[in-house]
Amino acid sequence: MDYKDLANLIFPEAKEISYYEEKYPERNLAEGAIVTRFAPSPTGFVHIGGLYQGLIARKLANQTGGVFFLRVEDTDQKREVENGIVGIVESLKEFGFEPDEGMISENEGKGNYGPYKQSQRKEIYQAYAKYLIEQGKAYPCFCTPEEVEEIRAKQEVAKIRPGYYGVWAKCRNVTVEEAIQRIQSGEKYIIRFKSQGREDRKIKHHDVIKGNVDFPENDQDIVIIKADGLPTYHFAHAIDDHLMRTTHVIRGDEWLSSVPLHLQLFHELGFKAPKYAHIAPIMKNDEGNKRKLSKRKDPEAAVSYYAEEGIPELAVKEYLLNIANSTFENWRRANPDKTIDEFELQLNKMSVSGALFDMVKLLDVSKIVISKMTAEEVYKKSLEWAQKYDKDLETLLQDKEYALKVFGIERGNKKPRKDISKWSDVKENISYMYDEEFEKDGSEYPYQVINDKESIEKILKLYIEKYYDENDDKQTWFDKIKELAGEMGYAKEVKEFKENPGMYKAHVGDVSTVLRVALTKRTNTPDMYEIMQVLGKDRVVRRLGQA
Repeated sequence: MDYKDLANLIFPEAKEISYYEEKYPERNLAEGAIVTRFAPSPTGFVHIGGLYQGLIARKLANQTGGVFFLRVEDTDQKREVENGIVGIVESLKEFGFEPDEGMISENEGKGNYGPYKQSQRKEIYQAYAKYLIEQGKAYPCFCTPEEVEEIRAKQEVAKIRPGYYGVWAKCRNVTVEEAIQRIQSGEKYIIRFKSQGREDRKIKHHDVIKGNVDFPENDQDIVIIKADGLPTYHFAHAIDDHLMRTTHVIRGDEWLSSVPLHLQLFHELGFKAPKYAHIAPIMKNDEGNKRKLSKRKDPEAAVSYYAEEGIPELAVKEYLLNIANSTFENWRRANPDKTIDEFELQLNKMSVSGALFDMVKLLDVSKIVISKMTAEEVYKKSLEWAQKYDKDLETLLQDKEYALKVFGIERGNKKPRKDISKWSDVKENISYMYDEEFEKDGSEYPYQVINDKESIEKILKLYIEKYYDENDDKQTWFDKIKELAGEMGYAKEVKEFKENPGMYKAHVGDVSTVLRVALTKRTNTPDMYEIMQVLGKDRVVRRLGQA
């Protein structure tokens, strides 16, 4: 009896691997085209670090005329959550990452290299496991979980490296005859890879991001097919990346230590290995210490957080590109109106150590992104967000024509307003433009330099009676505020006040602050002239009268 008899006994239905090599041929792509994948497990929410990897993979495929596909790695079915795949698909869609191929729902995929869900590829993995057994490169292991645990305990006591290797690999040298006999008598087993590696030998590897790295060879006889017939991640990813013709594997650097094993699997299966690019994790500053963004501790680790807060997906992508390549910020400054598709991402310019996640910076990026939107876009996106998360804001936005005027204030100028950083800011930012919200605001008027009741009353009365005309253009309007300042003994120019501070109690800017606060109960708003134009004469007069 030989290895083929053993392989046929274990996998009698498995096809020849030549069948799959023909079914999934090399892709017909231009030279230099990159094929990348996003390959999450449906075990919970999509992590911002996963989205970061997906963005980089998508970008590289796009800029080289390649392919980006979504593969779902669901071989660990104990950890799978309900609707996990739908969550992944929807998260990618929200961020404009729709794959060229791959899963599009819980059980459906698109593209010619599927199935793109590992649990649907069982027969493929079994064909390649059968091939390895035929070659004497894999074998059935009859050790129970208890026996494996016993081996580990002995290794710990002896203070030696844990694992199933060398003399500790109890089933490695079981003869073909014995293995067949034990299988036929009903003994349970798994399939292990028979490593030819030695820990005292080194392999040299070039990582696209990390550069040249040395590792000890892999000598562990890892499990490749589990008791349920499904593969382990290590085995499945090698076969999938080969058959789906992946050229570049973009993944977190927690997988760096697996490189010796993965390269070994590719070699023993007769595959050409893809290029590996290991990305440093996104870090967080926690009281002066750097740590990884945590699913458990940090709400911003979940991709869903950005939708709930109303941070536009484009802002998140711009910020992640900022983290990815230090050249992006200068490129954006030089090309304020170009889309991020025009930026060329370079893997060799990625940071080797983890970039710090900075929410303040992200919100600054978001302010710029929103400032470039039209009033119509801001209205549409605010309303979409409000319909899901804020019914009060949705009610405010019912009058679309008026809302467009509010959002149009200081928009489309050379220096557009940058007061909105996320859709959850909108209600607070525009509420004073709505009478019912303004009336509800029971706070004091926060007058500044000019804050005595008599002066304020004089300024407001004089402005209504003598200087306010809703038909004035902006220059005339401001000239009249200067006249009002002069009439009341304040400096008509700020410069004048600075030159002779002893001569005046205040200046024209302080006078306009009185008007601003009386109209809005705020000291900081977009352009006051435009606010008054949108409020209209009756409301302006009423508010100044109330104040």
